[in-house]
Amino acid sequence: MEHSLPLISTIVIAFSLALVFGFIAERFFRSPALVGYLLAGIAAGKYTPGLVADAALASQLSEIGVMLLMFGVGLHFSLKDLWSVKGIAVPGAVLQMTIATVMGACFAHWFFDRHWAEAIVLGVSLSCASTVVLLKALDVRGKLTSPDGRIAVGWLVVEDIATVVILVLLPPFASLMMPGTPGAGARLANADIFWLIGQTLFNAALFVVIMLVVGRKVLPWAMGQVARTGSRELFTLFVLAAAVGVAYGAAEVFHVSFALGAFFAGMVMRESRFAHRAAQESLPLQDAFAVLFFVGVGMLFDWHILLESPLEVLTVLIIILFGKSIGAFFLVYAMRYPLHTALTAAVALAQIGEFSFILIGQAVELGLADMSMVNLVVAGAILSIALNPFFFGAEPRISRWLTSRFAWARRAAMRQAPFEQLPADTEAEKLQGQAVVAGSGPLLDRLAASLEESSIPVVAVCSDEADAKALADSKVSVVVGDPSTEETWIHAHLHNAKLLVLLDSGAESLRIAEAARRVSPDLPIVVAATSRGIWPEVKMEKVTFLSTVEASARLISAQTAAAMRAGITLGNPVCKGAAEAAAQAAEQAHAAEADAGDGANDESQADHGAEASTKGSAKSKLFGAMKGFNPLGSLKGMKNPFARMKDAPAAEASQPEAAPAPAAPAAPAAPEVREEAKPAPAAESEAAEVREDPAKPEEAPQTEVKAEGEAEAKTDAKS
Repeated sequence: MEHSLPLISTIVIAFSLALVFGFIAERFFRSPALVGYLLAGIAAGKYTPGLVADAALASQLSEIGVMLLMFGVGLHFSLKDLWSVKGIAVPGAVLQMTIATVMGACFAHWFFDRHWAEAIVLGVSLSCASTVVLLKALDVRGKLTSPDGRIAVGWLVVEDIATVVILVLLPPFASLMMPGTPGAGARLANADIFWLIGQTLFNAALFVVIMLVVGRKVLPWAMGQVARTGSRELFTLFVLAAAVGVAYGAAEVFHVSFALGAFFAGMVMRESRFAHRAAQESLPLQDAFAVLFFVGVGMLFDWHILLESPLEVLTVLIIILFGKSIGAFFLVYAMRYPLHTALTAAVALAQIGEFSFILIGQAVELGLADMSMVNLVVAGAILSIALNPFFFGAEPRISRWLTSRFAWARRAAMRQAPFEQLPADTEAEKLQGQAVVAGSGPLLDRLAASLEESSIPVVAVCSDEADAKALADSKVSVVVGDPSTEETWIHAHLHNAKLLVLLDSGAESLRIAEAARRVSPDLPIVVAATSRGIWPEVKMEKVTFLSTVEASARLISAQTAAAMRAGITLGNPVCKGAAEAAAQAAEQAHAAEADAGDGANDESQADHGAEASTKGSAKSKLFGAMKGFNPLGSLKGMKNPFARMKDAPAAEASQPEAAPAPAAPAAPAAPEVREEAKPAPAAESEAAEVREDPAKPEEAPQTEVKAEGEAEAKTDAKS
């Protein structure tokens, strides 16, 4: 079976061993799962006894993982985001690759007696960071869409383009440095070399222009057409076809890498309103094929190199872990970025991966490297990938150590990125007794804006600068940072807060809660999510759970009932044309009524005013019936603001705006409308009086319903 069905056997062996080793690493050794995936690859490789998978097929499957991963990253980044980091990504990536290449080449030539051509190839191979490792590391820590994450991704894109150029230059480099090698062709003139470089850069630029001009319109339009069919299978199929198809076409036609093609495919499709759904649909496949990437890397590892050349392996590892990272750190520091940004860039780039394998593989074909160099690169890749999560874990301790000993580090730590701290002119009530909401996406935006509109002091905490800008535009105070660190909570003044709301229930939410409790030990925490997630297994006091599904259902039910009692339409028109037609009809009705009211007596004018008041207060009637459902309305005077959530549920989300009722005909229907309109202001005033009584927040909805019922009864009697 293993030989007759190599694809199936490779997938079965890879997934099964990855599951076993990944579970052991996480559960028993408290190590990241990717360490287990690498060990699974070593176990499935040809250098260890037992099951043997097809390394070539595993490599191709891992390329699909790279495509899907970069496509997903592109869905979270706009061209504006990428362009905003060009000032650091371009010079930083070029200088960092140059430093790593020089270090690797000098060590290989002077200490291990390698030819200069082989030494330079080894140095270049050690300069390229892994796409999958970098993105996974940032994503796990919630930094992928943060300012630091954008810099790292921009750095990655520049490295990708540079790698394409290097691959094109390897054949003429071989003919120049080692003309007698079997893989080297005829020696090229300088003009030919410059022509190759220009052609490569032109192809890459042409691909980018086509994607931004044509793809930016075609792909989002096509995604919308597929989404309108209502078929989930077709939508998922389109996402896969777009990610893999554009990446493959970019590599075949424009000779750029799969990763770069997939990244730009995702970036142009970000323009579609279905981009978030596309990211969610592709996420399981990204995770699965990313596992195959790590297994494929492990299969390449010949562990005998550790016994035959331990000193060379150690030297390569030191260059990767310390040479690259220290170089990246001081480059970012010299560009006046904060200390944490420099540390994030340094740690994220302290590893190598798939680009290194591509470079060293082509070098072998050209006679610029032998199998011992391949084993050195693979050993350096596996060891650096396995150690990279521990470097990320040590980042806060490294920061504290630097700031405690060096003045320049303290000055760098005081540099501020956008939204890293609350502004100096922040209102005093948001620094004492405020509610702090941590999360991401539309729910964070709506909840924080709703609390702000309700005059409840709120501070939002997120890791995405785009979310922060949207919140800041809504006049919400926001802090951008890693919520699993105490520093972020200190910036949000959590030690003075009354309540913390976490919009997530996964494993990361536990780390966030633990960091928050280290800053404010007795702070009540509300976990608002679709499910309880990891929290049933957690023993932590003063933590409550709020189901967003149940809360949304109750809120919609209450709004629907209130809208039906008020006799108005719930929600906003879906079609823009319908909304414009309704607005135009309302204007015409008002104009006709104004003409009909010319020369009328004082009583008719008063009735006409009552009619206009009724139409204008259609939304007020719904909001009047719903405002009692806001359990956060009296946060300041409540010991436990979510204690009555069972009885008065679910108003953290913002109240949806009700569309105005269709305008009544102008003159004929005017008398009936005027007769019905008179009790409405009284009903609203009664509801307002009930809402103003903070002592009975739970009885407010019932009292308002009663008031509206009496008003309707009076209207019927009058009719």
